[in-house]
Parts: sequence; C-alpha cells; structure tokens
Amino acid sequence: MCMTKRSHRGFTLLELIFFIVVVGTGLAGILAVSDQVVRTSADPMLTKQSVALAESLMEEILQKDFANPVGGYGGANRALFDDVADYNGYTTAAGMVDAQGTAIAALASYNASPAVAVLAVANWNGIPALRVTVSITGPGGTVSLVGYRSNN
Repeated sequence: MCMTKRSHRGFTLLELIFFIVVVGTGLAGILAVSDQVVRTSADPMLTKQSVALAESLMEEILQKDFANPVGGYGGANRALFDDVADYNGYTTAAGMVDAQGTAIAALASYNASPAVAVLAVANWNGIPALRVTVSITGPGGTVSLVGYRSNN
C-alpha cells in the first residue's frame, strides 16, 4: 500500500468570507469614528474665537472709569464711551466692529449678543462694584463672560 501525504494549502471559502466580514466591519467602524472626529475638529476653533472676542470686549469695558466722569459722555457711540455703564445694552447685529465702529469683515459671523449687561452690585466683599456680562454669539454657539469693576 502506498501512503502519500496530501499537503493542504490556502484557506477555505468559508474562512475567506468570514475574514472579509470581520475586516470590513472593523474598517467601517474606524472610518465612522474618524469621520466624526474630522467633522467636529473645527468647533473648538470657533469657540476659541468667540472666547477671544468676548475677552477683548470685556477688557475694553473693564479699563473704563467706574463712574461717569464730570461732563462725561452718555450717548450710544462706542468710540466715545468713557465709563463702564456706557456699555450697558451694547450689542452688534451685523458682525463685530472695532472700538471706533469699523466693521471687521473676517468676523461678520460673530455678534455681541445678547446685549452687554452692567449691573450694580451693592456689596461685593464690602466694596461697591459693577458686574459686567459680555456674550458673543458665533458659529460655535454663544460664549458668556462675567467680570467685575470696582471703584477701588
């Protein structure tokens, strides 16, 4: 009797189909996660831009005088605002503008809204103060900052 050893090489059709299904499912999952990450990667940049604009406006407001100086301005022209309370109700509806009122084209999709709120705080750690709320609305949503300005 002749004994010959048969050598089997390769995969069966069932093993190949199973391999394709497993690899395809894993690849689809990885691509779905990757797509979601790429799609939302710009959102932090938009939020950071809103925060930077809010911080800039807040800094401008808090550097003004606590109270209206003698003969001070009381109108609606931001370029002439001379105290914190002048900013109460300030808003922009057609994009951000600089302190002189010049529109900034690159920031047309951002607005100072809702309006800036300046409220007197009767006793903030024993010191009279003004509470300032600045909100910037942009493509990434609305960012609000709160700051305080005292007379001391």
